[in-house]
Amino acid sequence: MKTVVYKKYGSPDVVEFREMPVPVPKENEVLIKIHAAVVTPSDCAFRKADPFAIRLVGGLLKPKYAPGCELSGEIVSIGKNVQLFKVGEQVFGSAGTGFGAHAEYKCLPESGVLALKPSNMTYTESVAIADGALTALLFLRDRGKIKSGQKVLINGASGAVGAYAVQLAKHYGANVTAVCSAGNELLVRSLGADEVIDYTTVDFTKTVGSYDLIFDAVGKSSFSRCRQLLAPKGVYMGTVPKPGLFLQMLLTSRSRGKKAIFSATGLNQRPENVAFLQELAEAGKIKPVIDRTYELENIAEAHRYVELGHKKGNVVITVGEH
Repeated sequence: MKTVVYKKYGSPDVVEFREMPVPVPKENEVLIKIHAAVVTPSDCAFRKADPFAIRLVGGLLKPKYAPGCELSGEIVSIGKNVQLFKVGEQVFGSAGTGFGAHAEYKCLPESGVLALKPSNMTYTESVAIADGALTALLFLRDRGKIKSGQKVLINGASGAVGAYAVQLAKHYGANVTAVCSAGNELLVRSLGADEVIDYTTVDFTKTVGSYDLIFDAVGKSSFSRCRQLLAPKGVYMGTVPKPGLFLQMLLTSRSRGKKAIFSATGLNQRPENVAFLQELAEAGKIKPVIDRTYELENIAEAHRYVELGHKKGNVVITVGEH
């Protein structure tokens, strides 16, 4: 099978393809023929080891993981003890901390972050849902404890995480202010945003407001800059692990007032989360936002595009014919 590898850290030019044997599922595993995956800013960060701290996880001198996390595809083989899935079923979800979704096949435990693909979506659409929505769900529902009637501000509302954060916040009954460029206003309003702030002309941190949750999906602000916008018990959530955010988390951890929060969402995913997204998708309560698609053979070009930092929603990789 064809799989993507990085033998060293660097630009998209370090992306290589390697022929490897198709893996054989263990007793509790399923073998998935991958039809779609995604390229995310995290993939780019792990490829170039930026920030440097990534080397502490991904390999000090050279990458030790095959890239790719979210996937969708068809189960083509199962281990003898598997009971939750059958051969021929179409699934979507996350490869978790084992990565390796930028390939033609992947084995995952049946207890992994995996569910049947939404019946009303293609492989390409369902993998887009698995990408940003899984992250947004854990921040808003689990860490932010979002409630109906709350005021929520989402910075980076047109990106892969932000676009689904808008939809999920509306699902939970919140009033949503979206921060994005003017060119993406129609998009975020179509996703449910009540108010839109154009970051190219207005610094949202200098506006007037009182938000129960501020979710920075792109890591471009800080708790200190947003503090005056938070309600008395408001929560600031950031997706980028910056030293300043960790310091503010420590300082506010025992506070009964405003708090700063970060969560390593990739370590905390559960199969119930992707099953919940499947239900929302089939009910028409969440929809995919796809900017571009690339074939697996052109994945280096996908990396170059993602690194520009202007994508809307997801960049999807299609694998093989489906």
